[in-house]
Amino acid sequence: MNQENLTADNNLKNTLERLVVDRKRLYGRFEARPHDVDPLDEPSKLPRSLRRFRLKEWVGFTLFHPEISSSMILQEAHYLASSEIYVRDQKGMVEHSRNVKGGSLKLPHVLFPSNPSIAVSGYRIAYDWAEQPTGRHRISVSVDATADQEAITMELELNGANASAPLSVSSPLPGGSMYTHKVAYPASGTVTVGDRTYTFDPTRDLAVLDEHRTILPYRTNWLWGTFAGMTPDGVIGANFAERPIVPGTDEESALWTPGACEPLADITFKQETSDPLSPWKITSADGRLDVTFTPEDRKGVKHQLVVASIDYWQLVGTYTGTVAGYEVKDVRGVCESMRARL
Repeated sequence: MNQENLTADNNLKNTLERLVVDRKRLYGRFEARPHDVDPLDEPSKLPRSLRRFRLKEWVGFTLFHPEISSSMILQEAHYLASSEIYVRDQKGMVEHSRNVKGGSLKLPHVLFPSNPSIAVSGYRIAYDWAEQPTGRHRISVSVDATADQEAITMELELNGANASAPLSVSSPLPGGSMYTHKVAYPASGTVTVGDRTYTFDPTRDLAVLDEHRTILPYRTNWLWGTFAGMTPDGVIGANFAERPIVPGTDEESALWTPGACEPLADITFKQETSDPLSPWKITSADGRLDVTFTPEDRKGVKHQLVVASIDYWQLVGTYTGTVAGYEVKDVRGVCESMRARL
């Protein structure tokens, strides 16, 4: 595929019916999530069944509340499906996970409406998407306590009408491709971990969606972060990444300002020291993003196999600095690193 074909569809307008139109995969930034985002609809010399095993799909949320940090995910690798959830408060990190049969999660390519879920062995996470993006969506979680981890329950309602502008990007990658959709939703309801219940206020607290449909290259590396906060004018925040890209194409970095999602590029991550919990300075080349991330806790996964490996960590903490001229101070967020051979 030549450079002209890669960039011809940038800045596509309005809602698209499909990610693949007339046997052509569309690339660029979209004003809204296409109705159907199945990347396997793109023609290929390889059978669809084989390409499916290279496709990684996930739908997750990161919750922003002044007293807790929390993330959850449903992820489908097709040879294996899994889910993870954590809540971190002043008492520490509570984590749960489950692995299930590959293909069993059936994450929907049409999100509105849908109700993807996992329910197995005292572990249930369910998303209930309304018919329209501007509707009321729900997160329901019921995870039993184990010998060393407390129970987690959640009942949250997400207000699509007051959400941030969507970040919707389709990008070629060296040796692969990516589609991602991200939105920051005002959230109301409760999160309970152990005997502690936290109330979400939609004028203050957010749930940020992270949906991916990605064919990752064999060697995959990225640094990524996100944060967002509510203001009287709307959502202020950012999503930013540093990873190998195809030159001249869009990637997922963006700023959320009231009523807008502004493209961003050329992100630099710099950690102050080698201490795993030392602060990170994160900037964009144009200066519109200039923040310091102060970690509070760290979770990680590390596996070394013969032909595959994963070295992953995610930090939870707070961001302080400026976003497109807006000041942010102690806004909750996450920062993560992935180095893998998959």
